[in-house]
Amino acid sequence: METPNLPAIRAVRPVWNKGRIVGQKRPLKPKHVCAIRVRLEFAESHRDLTLVNMAIDSKLRGCDLVRMKVVDVMALGQIKERASIL
Repeated sequence: METPNLPAIRAVRPVWNKGRIVGQKRPLKPKHVCAIRVRLEFAESHRDLTLVNMAIDSKLRGCDLVRMKVVDVMALGQIKERASIL
């Protein structure tokens, strides 16, 4: 029993990166980093501020840090002053 060759059915939708610059982005300048930190402090967004600080200090990507859990930065019920990343 043979099956006829049918054309591939594809959804017609626009390309998500059409007209955008793709590739590596420029690094943040110190004044931009400081502005991000200040805005997060004013918004009292402790989790986001911690992730930004750890990302900048450790030079890791945000997607690597988002996988972290609270237990990774706590010891004996208190938050560690320094976190070691393996």
